[in-house]
Amino acid sequence: MTGTIAEPAACSFPAIGTTATVLVTDPDVLDGSVALLRTDLTALDRACSRFRPDSEIRRAETGAEVEVSPLLAAHLDAALRAAALTGGRVDPTVGTCLAGLGYDRDLAALTDGPVDPRPAPGWWRLSRCGRTVVIPRGIRIDLGSTAKALAADHAAARIAAHTGAGVLVNLGGDLAVAGPAPAGGWLVGLEDGGGVVSLHDGGVATSGTTRRRWLRDGRVRHHVVDPRTGLPTAGPWRTVAVAAATCLDANTAATAALVRGADAADWLDTVGLPARLVDTAGRVTRVGGWV
Repeated sequence: MTGTIAEPAACSFPAIGTTATVLVTDPDVLDGSVALLRTDLTALDRACSRFRPDSEIRRAETGAEVEVSPLLAAHLDAALRAAALTGGRVDPTVGTCLAGLGYDRDLAALTDGPVDPRPAPGWWRLSRCGRTVVIPRGIRIDLGSTAKALAADHAAARIAAHTGAGVLVNLGGDLAVAGPAPAGGWLVGLEDGGGVVSLHDGGVATSGTTRRRWLRDGRVRHHVVDPRTGLPTAGPWRTVAVAAATCLDANTAATAALVRGADAADWLDTVGLPARLVDTAGRVTRVGGWV
């Protein structure tokens, strides 16, 4: 997903395994906005990365009580909320499943080998009391379904508050806006033939099975895992784009839709979220007022 305005002041750079982009309506605040976003993403990586042995989330997977930082606590809250809202279809304990599929390091470092598919241990096994967390030993946490989206929401709001400008933050397809939008809104180009939409507030997120793919046990795997089976989803959809009041809610719904499979369009329509779903044959379904 890319974001454009008539005369954009924009900067993109690699971060957290993807491309981060910030656009602002006032070119004079771009450098400061980039600095704020870089600071946020560095902190996010240190707190939430499952690929860094020294990350805070890795160090918390001990089975003992651990007091975590306010940042990690916020991301764990977001992940547990997403799990509750989706009936466990978005589950942070799928880190265990991904490790069983060989995705336990950066994609560039993956090699072929056997798989050990297993259902997710279950988000309800995590214990929280304030900032005190207990992650049972053996459970691996993956915050990929919520962390980038929440980071986009927080960064956009922080930059807008700091600069007074309109802001768009795009973290690998998880997109949030804050502050005064440009005339006509932020014009956002969607992947998978989605054309351009105008965004004035909230967020848009696209989840899909066509990226983050690797070969394991002689088969191509992808990163969207069904917590019930521990295997990559095999439903009818290859991408789902959702618009919501926050990027976090949009990405939660998009990921849950991929896991739900055949009934995803009806579910999104029922919960009233505008969405565009593309099946594996390229056929498009629009629900919730998406035009």
